[in-house]
Amino acid sequence: MIARTHSLALRGLEGYCVAVEADVANGLPAYAVVGLPDAAVRESKERLTGALRNSGFFLAPKRITVNLSPARARKEGSHFDLAIAVALLKATGQIPKGISGARLCLLGELALDGTVVRIESTLPLALEAKRLGFAALAVPAANAEEAAAAGLPVYPVNSLREAAGLLGASDDEKPRPYAAAGGATSDEPGAGGSEDLSDIKGQAFAKRAMIVAAAGAHNILLIGPPGTGKSLLARRLPGLLPPLGTQEMIEITRIHALSGRGGPARSGLIRERPFRAPHHSASAVALVGGGPWAKPGEVALAHHGVLFLDELAEFSRQALEALREPIEEGRITVARARESVEYPARFMLVAATNPCPCGFRGHPRRECLCTPLMLGRYAQRLSGPLLDRIDILAEMNPLAFDEWSGEARETAAPSSATARQAVLGARKSQEDRFQGMDFAVNARIPPRELPRFCRLDGDGLKLLEAASRRWSVSARSLDRTLRLARTIADLGDSSDIRREHVAEALDFNRLERLWAEPAAPAAP
Repeated sequence: MIARTHSLALRGLEGYCVAVEADVANGLPAYAVVGLPDAAVRESKERLTGALRNSGFFLAPKRITVNLSPARARKEGSHFDLAIAVALLKATGQIPKGISGARLCLLGELALDGTVVRIESTLPLALEAKRLGFAALAVPAANAEEAAAAGLPVYPVNSLREAAGLLGASDDEKPRPYAAAGGATSDEPGAGGSEDLSDIKGQAFAKRAMIVAAAGAHNILLIGPPGTGKSLLARRLPGLLPPLGTQEMIEITRIHALSGRGGPARSGLIRERPFRAPHHSASAVALVGGGPWAKPGEVALAHHGVLFLDELAEFSRQALEALREPIEEGRITVARARESVEYPARFMLVAATNPCPCGFRGHPRRECLCTPLMLGRYAQRLSGPLLDRIDILAEMNPLAFDEWSGEARETAAPSSATARQAVLGARKSQEDRFQGMDFAVNARIPPRELPRFCRLDGDGLKLLEAASRRWSVSARSLDRTLRLARTIADLGDSSDIRREHVAEALDFNRLERLWAEPAAPAAP
């Protein structure tokens, strides 16, 4: 007898329906799974045999063939266990005839005692089940909350016997689907961690740069000697960003569920913006994704969040150049011999680096020991095209003792909550301004739209012209300055871009002068 159930497989973020066909026939006892299964699927025989027996069912010693269709596509993962087991029960007459379950998608791994255990990638599978037209899902109870975020009716099952009862029941007898809890977003200021901007002493310029970066989603490079607080400041950025919307949470959880590294919470959606900080020894594959099955890398895992690259100049040139496409396009295409997969990768880049190999170039009290040759090689590690994709350069200088001890007079540093309110106000202005456009923040205004959204008055235009002549600023840098000036105006609740906004933007946009010879340090 032949019976059929349905499950799903993934190719990157996209899924396809898998028809699980079980044929139980007379002949020499045998068990075969066909249809390009991986090792986890082939090993299902041993799991299913124990699960069926310990759940009160039986598997007769007959010739059993399980086909996973379409046969040309690979099948990876243990989540096919439940669909295979139910198909075998139907083929052997242990589930009443006439119950097809054709519109029910079965997902779950079986333990030897018949328990349906938690699986990975539940949300991507559930979203694809909805897209493909399934009416409902049967998933492990531990995955019910995550699966329910897709918007399909979800039946949580704890055991194989429960799943068999679900298919054997009439519509009136079926249990009520799982209802997901509401309240997906958090609007409390400072969400994203207990680290506060006011904890960092001094560095008023760098703090202001970080607020501007958060307000317009600008990429930022922090440069300064060791111990000036570059990493501390970078880790405060998620607390300045707006709360995630439900759709953003779904997109983030969907990608993390595929990675197998630092995946989603045990239940439900990821509710905080990702903060990914790979070590500088990370390879290009680790950053952009790859491997045998084209898994997502750090740039995709940072989607709707922050990618922090500490010691930027210590990353390999190949790894850094691989970042150019996702920074520019907001997505990354991972091409391998077996398949090509595209992942979204719309993140904010925060990078930090020392000014030279020894770290003390331009230091007011310590001498730099680097030779001109060493400085040249160090500068060449960061290519011009990569630096062109960074909007803000924030220099951080060593603190004097009175600044560290609190004896120096200093303007009170804004807390993360206060700064976040300013960022939220600027983001709201951008949301209203860009309604109906395919971009939502100032950092992504295309060049063709700059005259429309970043119009300067006469004084601002004259200042920009003078700066262009003095520093030989490129056209791309001029565009970058306009976007920054628009963000600074939004932070000041100004509909017009004025001269002071342009002046501050020019102060942040100094990448052409990044490796210029510093001024001589002051005498001790």
